[in-house]
Amino acid sequence: MVKREFIAQHYLTVPDPEPSEGDVHSHQFTVEVEFAADSLDEYGYLVNINEVEALLDDIEWRYRDTLLNDLPEFEGRNPSVEHFARIVCDRFREDLSDDNPDGVTVRIWEDDLAWASYRTTI
Repeated sequence: MVKREFIAQHYLTVPDPEPSEGDVHSHQFTVEVEFAADSLDEYGYLVNINEVEALLDDIEWRYRDTLLNDLPEFEGRNPSVEHFARIVCDRFREDLSDDNPDGVTVRIWEDDLAWASYRTTI
């Protein structure tokens, strides 16, 4: 598992959100990425950690200090931590060139109070 932390902002777009949730507010998000496979590669690794770190750098750069609601991947969606986890997980599924892992799980913490995860095959 590899993780990264950053602060980003959002506001929820569900009907009748809690007053503070319907206004723009910040969270410290912690993104945890976990990989799974039935075997290790020829060098005894599960995944190329350098590639994972590079993808996490890109993800951090994309979301740090942004308003999630303004980004195209959240267009028409409530910017919940659940949607956020799916979006990041899909990014790993699409962009990871390492073919050893057969699954990825992304867990995103919203501050240290709540988290959601999304799991998919690669």
